[in-house]
Amino acid sequence: MKKNIKPRLFAKQLLQEGILWQPDDAQTHYLLNVLRLRLEDEIKVFDGQSGEYIGQICDIGKKSCSIKILQKIREMSHCPDVWLLFAPVKKDKTDFIIAGATELGVAKILPVMTERTIAERVKKERFEAQVIEAAEQCRRLDIPQILEPQPIKKLLQSWPQERILYFMDETGNGGDIQTVFQKATSAGAAVLVGPEGGFSEAELQLLRSASFAKGVSMGKRILRAETAVLSALACWQAICGDWIEGERK
Repeated sequence: MKKNIKPRLFAKQLLQEGILWQPDDAQTHYLLNVLRLRLEDEIKVFDGQSGEYIGQICDIGKKSCSIKILQKIREMSHCPDVWLLFAPVKKDKTDFIIAGATELGVAKILPVMTERTIAERVKKERFEAQVIEAAEQCRRLDIPQILEPQPIKKLLQSWPQERILYFMDETGNGGDIQTVFQKATSAGAAVLVGPEGGFSEAELQLLRSASFAKGVSMGKRILRAETAVLSALACWQAICGDWIEGERK
């Protein structure tokens, strides 16, 4: 590892200059055995609450180390208030979705169980570990919240009416994505992508009848679920999100 490239880790505690932070076992192994860092080597640390800091290894034990928080280098900022709702797919593809959504700046991730959802079990703890790893790599300061999976019918019944739910309509009956997103307000939003095979007809009827839901067409080609998720989020960020300089940040 080049000395001018500092590793970056997430701390599950509120940080401030001058305190000592104890990395967990996995983080300690990574720092000492994988990266082979030594006393006085520096890393970057963020806590998802107060910003990002430079930390320095000040003590090394047999299986532990201590990091002294030296100075703040970035003030806290949050990604746009857009949620991702998706039907879990096969394990490796779901991993890809979780990591990509974190990089693209979603605030919350909510697995949705539909009639055609392939995955029967969702491991929330696994998702939480993945969003932390992705946030460490992409330099974002906040961590997406992972919500418990919900059946789509229950989800729609309890949905907050003020938040627009944009569902990707593979039948082509929704408005084109650019036009729909350009009409979005600065209020929070959510993007819903269905399972492989798409939503059932009954699910589409539920979505189309909801006053807070808007169908979105993503063109003539049928996209894989994981491609549709990242494409929809990229469009949102480009049209309504923090890819726009000076707007809606």
